[in-house]
Amino acid sequence: MHGGLSLTMGNLYGQMRASSSLVNRLNQKLRAVVNPSPWLSQSRSFTTTEGHRPTMIHKRSLDILHDPWFNKGTAFTMTERDRLDLRGLLPPNVMSTEQQIERFMADLKRYEVEARDGPSDPYAVAKWRILNRLHDRNETMYYKVLIANIEEYAPVIYTPNVGLVCQNYGGLFRRPRGMYFSGEDRGEMMSMVYNWPADEVDMIVVTDGSRILGLGDLGVQGIGIAIGKLDLYVAAAGINPQRVLPVMIDVGTNNEKLLKDPLYLGLQRHRLDGEEYLGVIDEFMEAVFTRWPHVIVQFEDFQSKWAFKLLQRYRARYRMFNDDVQGTAGVAIAGLLGAVRAQGRTMIDFPKQKIVVAGAGSAGIGVLNAARKTMARMLGNNESALESALRQFWVVDANGLITDERENVDPDALPFARKIEEIHRQGLKEGASLVQVVKQIKPDVLLGLSAVGGLFSKEVLEALKGSTSTRPAIFAMSNPTKNAECTPHEAFSIVGDNVVFASGSPFKDVHLGNGRIGHCNQGNNMYLFPGIGLGTLLSGSRIISDGMLQAAAECLAAYMSEEDVLNGVIYPSISSIRDITKQVAAAVIKEAIEEDLAEGYREMDARQLRKLSQDEIVEYVKNSMWSPEYPTLVYKQD
Repeated sequence: MHGGLSLTMGNLYGQMRASSSLVNRLNQKLRAVVNPSPWLSQSRSFTTTEGHRPTMIHKRSLDILHDPWFNKGTAFTMTERDRLDLRGLLPPNVMSTEQQIERFMADLKRYEVEARDGPSDPYAVAKWRILNRLHDRNETMYYKVLIANIEEYAPVIYTPNVGLVCQNYGGLFRRPRGMYFSGEDRGEMMSMVYNWPADEVDMIVVTDGSRILGLGDLGVQGIGIAIGKLDLYVAAAGINPQRVLPVMIDVGTNNEKLLKDPLYLGLQRHRLDGEEYLGVIDEFMEAVFTRWPHVIVQFEDFQSKWAFKLLQRYRARYRMFNDDVQGTAGVAIAGLLGAVRAQGRTMIDFPKQKIVVAGAGSAGIGVLNAARKTMARMLGNNESALESALRQFWVVDANGLITDERENVDPDALPFARKIEEIHRQGLKEGASLVQVVKQIKPDVLLGLSAVGGLFSKEVLEALKGSTSTRPAIFAMSNPTKNAECTPHEAFSIVGDNVVFASGSPFKDVHLGNGRIGHCNQGNNMYLFPGIGLGTLLSGSRIISDGMLQAAAECLAAYMSEEDVLNGVIYPSISSIRDITKQVAAAVIKEAIEEDLAEGYREMDARQLRKLSQDEIVEYVKNSMWSPEYPTLVYKQD
């Protein structure tokens, strides 16, 4: 607020704010006209201890939070948040100054102890802190550093380190980044969304914190995953960083430790469920698409219970996708197709692969559905093909092999339940262990999406040695690193040198002796989701179709040369991520055009898009990618 305006104006504004923050925009324009002495707006006014006089400021919203002179962080009261357009820009729990200091000191002491004792984790967090401080100071330089060193820093800002960051986000939180919508904000979201200063947003990554990687319910601290994903959208896809928005929807937490933690930043109550939960997500989706009709929303780390329901609820109405269900599936499909190529066969042989899947959560079911559809396309894309594809999968969850004899099977997993008569002929039964299934089926692929570290034990890997494949593949895809089903060293040393190995988290290659290397392929979602998002944006597609996702996966699968795949390298180097994303985005655009979904973007309308050749589409994508270069700055007075 300009220094010359009276408190009467401030009180009036506070009353108006209670009804709608849209009114704030009118008040801002009014204040721009009623401009007091210029020296007042340039000087700083401080409150004295004696008088406790209020400080007049000429800022609101993120401008306050990004100004170290006036920022209070989580200590802003709800009244101040309403008055200053801060509601939704901070975690919902208001902290006292004493709590803020206690939280900072607790984090500082914990870091000192961990660093003294010497485990590796604190050094990864230290790197994250240093990068985050650079991000706070100089965004252009931050992305310049990140792009130039993407192979080194992607694991720091994303998998696997982002899990540790989310677990400790309460202590790491300094400045807010993104928006927070909570169960307490029902009825307010349509006005709250206008508190975000950008008039155009291309990409939103949203989480409810219910299933962060394989770490479970981390509540409001899960915003770290949305921030990390969007950093990769900028670095890999060239989405303008001023047009991205990380979002946390805080509907409570069922993590008892957080519920009892006096320093926890989120709502300290159990999670909303049922229609109450859906009401919050519905209101959020309506709000963001009302303000930004062409935005793309990526759902991230929602628990399995809601991941599929929300995907089916929104995908036909909004430009959205779920990375855990669809992104993970696409990367896995690309890897599975690569594994077929590594056997010296063509990708069209994929429907012959016998695949044992450990894990039936949202990621596992997402991969199963995508793999089944891929096989069916290759077999003729009809009901018979879909039925035939089902016979290639054996799904094992925490209760063992899933069959049609089991009661209360998750509806999403039910199509993959094996017929009990068939299973008996294979020497198995309902609830058979993973070891028993691998021994009897002798699969070509052992695919882990269980979030259970070490699940692929010595016994399981020994059983895989009986595989009928000339080159069995092991996909230990669970994140973070500690949740990987096995390590590459275990895979190569137990199953043999000829195995194809992939994981969700990065591992170092294994030296097998005599100059031979066991390649560790990281099946990282960042190979696909930036290209899916960028391709959808530049095509102007109304929705994100299965065909567009399939095109992305097939593009990634074909990216590797024949020589690479025969050497066991089925995923490209992260250092090539900008080029990979460019190619994937072009494939998505091409598919959107063929499905008549493309509506164009900015100057490139749908008619012009349809005239572009493949090379011209790639060039269009390349020219649309943002690069971190300092712009020429010109000051314009209000």
